[in-house]
Amino acid sequence: MPEIPRLKNRIFSITSSKDFNDLAVEIFHFQYKNNIIYRRYVDNLGLNSDDINTPIHIPFIPISFFKNHKIITGNNSFDHIFTSSGTTGISTSKHYIHDLNVYEKSFRDAFTIFFGDIKQYVILALLPSYIERGGSSLVYMAEKLISDSNNPESGFYLDEYEKLRCVLNKLKTKGKRVILLGVTYAILDLAENFSLNFPELIIMETGGMKGRRKEMIREEVHEKIKKSFGVPQVYSEYGMTELLSQAYSNGNGEFTCPPWMQILIRDVNDPFSILKPNITGGINVIDLANIYSCSFIETQDLGKITANNTFEVLGRFDNSDVRGCNLLIG
Repeated sequence: MPEIPRLKNRIFSITSSKDFNDLAVEIFHFQYKNNIIYRRYVDNLGLNSDDINTPIHIPFIPISFFKNHKIITGNNSFDHIFTSSGTTGISTSKHYIHDLNVYEKSFRDAFTIFFGDIKQYVILALLPSYIERGGSSLVYMAEKLISDSNNPESGFYLDEYEKLRCVLNKLKTKGKRVILLGVTYAILDLAENFSLNFPELIIMETGGMKGRRKEMIREEVHEKIKKSFGVPQVYSEYGMTELLSQAYSNGNGEFTCPPWMQILIRDVNDPFSILKPNITGGINVIDLANIYSCSFIETQDLGKITANNTFEVLGRFDNSDVRGCNLLIG
């Protein structure tokens, strides 16, 4: 597939909406041609692929396809499989990764865009349920970021809350810049067991109660965490097993995408109709880093585009199917 290097090299050098739109359309035609499942889906919709020349007209594959199909663009080879967490009795998604370098480039570049040089930080990862099950794209990302920080104090924690509290206290005393990355229920457990006034701490919740706690609205979660740690805001990450890119919020509930990722909002009653800003609907994700699987995914999340081109996540279509993504009910 001679198109791959040419397309891949452009993903992380997007500087304008025209760059994004042109590449999105090119990747659509590339994936339509080389992804059997996606081509069947588009054909079954009765669409003529030759008529699609703008992102707003690109069909989005339902995210549930990752549970029942092998979504691969190209020669069917893969280096790695990421799996969603799922819940008891719920089938899990599988994301077949052809080239882990693309994923690593995506999360490293996004980190630099939103937070700067990773070597300035100590990275602490509180991801107990993800580490326990294996196959998590989040754990893979955290592991690489911990390594990239090149700081001996960076590391993973399971439910070692007392040890983590001591580490945080020591890092605060040293004046270190710290990012605490954690699944929401674990950060809440930490916040309810200990308090530490550390306003410089960046707390990044990755969402999900995973059946460990009752669902809570985002504002309630963030208030508890802010009170315990004395931080002015709680950051959030929006990502999922089926994507290779993440959006970030700096505490106001509005997420910003990196240049190679974009959110569209569809009408829940007419999934092929895209809504204007400030109207709630289903979240569609364009993730150009997903060049080897499918870059156009119709999620089961509800949200809206805000006036300043960020987006909010407002809930799920079905609370019983909690995937490996960042989402609280809000």
